Amino acid sequence: MNNRFTRQRRDAGFTLIELLIVIGIIGLVCAITIPALLRAKITGNETAVLGSMRAVNSAQAAYAGAAANGSYAPNFSVLVRSCPGSTHGFISPDLAGDPSMKSGYSVLLAPGTLGAGQADCNGQASSLGYYLTAVPLTVGLTGHRAFASTSPGVIYFDPNGVAPAEAEMRPGGSASPIQ
Repeated sequence: MNNRFTRQRRDAGFTLIELLIVIGIIGLVCAITIPALLRAKITGNETAVLGSMRAVNSAQAAYAGAAANGSYAPNFSVLVRSCPGSTHGFISPDLAGDPSMKSGYSVLLAPGTLGAGQADCNGQASSLGYYLTAVPLTVGLTGHRAFASTSPGVIYFDPNGVAPAEAEMRPGGSASPIQ
């Protein structure tokens, strides 16, 4: 009778060693998967912000052709407005802030260094060029690379999280274009 009671008690649960082994295995699996998930998140953020930058470059081309006689919007608040007779702006309202926070990045649109352009369809000042940047909010956590673009529409990157300067993106400059 005494052996039967002892056997039932031993079979009723897990020993401390068994629990520690299971916890160790779970910790090992977490140690392997968490860095991979972080890399996937960063890759997703970078891909999303590149898509936003391409959308801004396309919107600037449309704005230059339809609203500003070849000049560009100096900031997002001008680019999001529609011309008289239209109901849609040139970019979506989620990029209306100056700067806009998008996918772990701070996206900023500023006038380029080429000078002032003509007034647009709304009487707003425009510029002969623009300088678009996207910088990670936290380098290494929301993104590794910073991006920049100008009126030709080519997107450049810096692997250290600092946006390439406008002068570095000209022919012969040191910035690396996205391939």
